[in-house]
Amino acid sequence: MLLSYHTKDKIEAGCDEAGRGCLAGPVFAAAVILPPDFESELLNDSKKLNEKQRYLLRELVQEQAISWAVAQVEAEEIDEINILNASFLAMHRAIEKLDKTPELLLIDGPRFNPFGKTPFHCIVKGDGKYLSIAAASILAKTYRDDFMKKAHAGYPVYGWNRNKGYPTKSHKMAIIEHGLSTLHRKTFNYQLQLKLDL
Repeated sequence: MLLSYHTKDKIEAGCDEAGRGCLAGPVFAAAVILPPDFESELLNDSKKLNEKQRYLLRELVQEQAISWAVAQVEAEEIDEINILNASFLAMHRAIEKLDKTPELLLIDGPRFNPFGKTPFHCIVKGDGKYLSIAAASILAKTYRDDFMKKAHAGYPVYGWNRNKGYPTKSHKMAIIEHGLSTLHRKTFNYQLQLKLDL
């Protein structure tokens, strides 16, 4: 069972991102404030769950959360500020959209750019330790998957309905054959990655 909170009697928002390692599409992030009595034996790091479980949990989180929000940073912005800063920016945008102000932020991962003066804790593999971060990972992952499934209709050659923009071999081979789309991140080192697959 994941932990309900880090600091008792604080309004905590768990934050996580999805799509940082992708070749195409935005990076998404979510921020979630759960009630202190929230319980779920299934809720965990989104990578440890199947698609059906993730979407069931998304409904549960959205129904029971005190506040939740999802935000994104587009590929063009990622190219301008780099993927690490884009991940932090997506989290900032999600936090800004919350309709309740958090007193403490729980961030998945080892680094974060401060959000104003709000205290925060960076927690490595936090999505497998705290319910609020796991909830954020579920929302970020499923909303990003929804985006890439819709994008697939306009760019079917890349197989985004299957790979969701991640660097699978078939995705990279499609780039070799068809070039980059408008949704691909242009600053990624494609030459090196594509050589590895040849």
